[in-house]
Amino acid sequence: MDLTQRIAAARGQTPADLLLTNLRLVNVFTGEIYPTQIAIKDEVIVGVGEGYSAAETLDLGGRYVAPGLIDAHVHIESSLCTPPEFSRAALAHGVTTVITDPHEIANVHGLDGIRYMLDTAEGGPLSMFVMASSCVPATHMETAGASLDAAALQTLLAHPWVLGLAEMMNYPGVVFADAGVLAKIEAFRGRVLDGHCPGLSGRNLNAYVAAGIGSDHECTTVEEAREKLRKGMVIFIREATNAQNLRALLPLVTPENSRRLCWCTDDRQPADLLDDGSIDHMIRVAIAEGGLEPVTAIRMGTLNTAEYFRLYDRGAIAPGRRADLFAFSVLDAPRAELVFAGGRLVARDGELLTDIPAPQVTPLPRSVRVNWDAVDFAIPARGTRVRVIGSLENQLITEQRIEEARIRDGRAVADPARDLLKMAVIERHRASGNMGKGFIQGIGLKRGAIAGTVAHDHHNLVVIGADDVSMMTAARAVERLGGGLVAVNGEQVLAELPLPVGGLMSDRPISEVRAALDRLLAVARQELGSPLHDPFMAMSFMALEVIPSLKLTDVGLVDVDRFEVVDLFVS
Repeated sequence: MDLTQRIAAARGQTPADLLLTNLRLVNVFTGEIYPTQIAIKDEVIVGVGEGYSAAETLDLGGRYVAPGLIDAHVHIESSLCTPPEFSRAALAHGVTTVITDPHEIANVHGLDGIRYMLDTAEGGPLSMFVMASSCVPATHMETAGASLDAAALQTLLAHPWVLGLAEMMNYPGVVFADAGVLAKIEAFRGRVLDGHCPGLSGRNLNAYVAAGIGSDHECTTVEEAREKLRKGMVIFIREATNAQNLRALLPLVTPENSRRLCWCTDDRQPADLLDDGSIDHMIRVAIAEGGLEPVTAIRMGTLNTAEYFRLYDRGAIAPGRRADLFAFSVLDAPRAELVFAGGRLVARDGELLTDIPAPQVTPLPRSVRVNWDAVDFAIPARGTRVRVIGSLENQLITEQRIEEARIRDGRAVADPARDLLKMAVIERHRASGNMGKGFIQGIGLKRGAIAGTVAHDHHNLVVIGADDVSMMTAARAVERLGGGLVAVNGEQVLAELPLPVGGLMSDRPISEVRAALDRLLAVARQELGSPLHDPFMAMSFMALEVIPSLKLTDVGLVDVDRFEVVDLFVS
C-alpha cells in the first residue's frame, strides 16, 4: 500500500477495507482493555477509534480482540507435517506468526531442506520466519546428512524471512571458543542470536552471553531461569509435547521481569497441537494455574516476542501494525473464535476458512540409506555393569545410571521386567554402517519395539526394543516406508506412519497424520505396554547429545556433561 493511501485511510479521508466494531481491545502496550473499533486496509491496521467507514463492517459481538499470537521458537517438522498443514492447526488457535528453526530438515538435506521449508510456507496465511540453523550437525559426535558452516549459513542472510542465527546448541563450542562456532556467530553479528544452554551457569554462562547470544528456551527450574535473566537473556518458557516446563517456571514470572519472557512450543505433535493448542494453551494455563494477569500472559505471546525478534510491524493492535488478530469471549481462558491474518478472516471456532494451496516445489530426494550388512543388534558382554540412559517423563534431560546387565549366552540383552530396554541408533544418511548401541530405562515397553527416523538432531534411525527380532523388524519397516515411525511385536508390524519428506514429515493432511499417530500411540500403550503419553517423542530426544546427561548417537554413548563418547560397560 502506498504510504499516502495509508495516511489518507488513517485520517478517515478514504474508506478502509474492513471495520471491526463492538469489541474490547486488549492493549499490550498499556495493559488496558477498552471498547473501540479497528479499521484495516491492505493487511494493515490504519485506525483504532470511532468514526471510520469501510467497504465491509464486522460486528464482533462484544468479544475481546488481542494481537495474533507469536511462537518464539518452534520446529515445524515436529508436527510431522509440512508448513502448509502445520499452519492449519496453528492459525485455528490464534497463532499468526511463528519463528522456526528448520534444523531438523537441515540435518537431513542441508540448505536444500531449509529452502524447502521457506518455499512451502511462501504465500500462506501463516507468517513463518526462519532462524538459520546454527548446529548442523549438532556436534562431532553424530553423523548427520549435511554440514553447514558459516559460509553456507551466510547465503541465507539476504532472504527476507530469515531473521538471525538459531539456537546455538553447541554451547561448549561457544564457551571454549571453537573457531567454527565463533565464525557462525560473527557471520550473524547484528542479527538476533538465539541460545540453547541447558544447565549452564556461572562463568561459563557469562562467556556464553558475552558472545552475544540473547535467549534460552531450555530452562527447567526457576533458579536456572532467574540467573539467565539476571545476565540479560530473554527466556522462552517452553511447553512442548515431551519437554513440559511451563508449570515449573510459572513462579518465575513477576511484574518486574515479565517483559523479558516469551512463550514457545519447540516441539509439538499433531494431537497436542490440534486438541490443546499452541501458545494459546500456554496462556490459559498461565492464567488458570499461575495466576498471571491475562494481559501479561497475552503480552508474553505477542509484543514481547515481536520486539525480541525486531518484528516491529506486529505484536500489538495499533496503527501501522499488521492486522493479525484473534477474538475471544472469555478473558481468563482465551480461545480463538475468530482469527485474522493480514486483515483476512482465516479461522472461525477452530475451523480454517481459507484454502491453503499445495505449494509447487521440487520434492526432496529419498533420505533413508542403510548398510544392512553392518546392522547387528547383539551386544557382546565385556563386563557385568552398564551405563544406562535414564529417560525422565516430560523432560529432555536424562539421568546417567549404572545397572547390572542381564547376560545371556555371553551377550548383554534387554530386561523388560526392570524396564531395561535395548536402544540402537543406525546411521541412515550415507549408509556408512555406523551403529551405536546401549540401554535405556523410562520408556516402559513390556514387549516388541518402536523405531523411527525422527531422532533429534541428526535424525538417524533410532530403535528401542525388548528383543532383537522386534528391533530388526522395526528398523526394516522404517526403511521400507522411506522414513517414518513404527510399532512392532516380533516379526509383525502393528502400526506405522510414513514420513517420506526427509524421514521427518508426511505429505498428507494433518488430520490423517494425527489419526495414524494416534494409532501408533495406542499400540505402544495397549499392546507394547509403554505408560508414556508419547514414547515416540521421548525416543526422538534420547539421541540428542547436547542435552544432559547421557545420550546415544550412531557414534556411540555420549556423556554430555563431559562432552565425550564413553564406553557402554563400566569396569
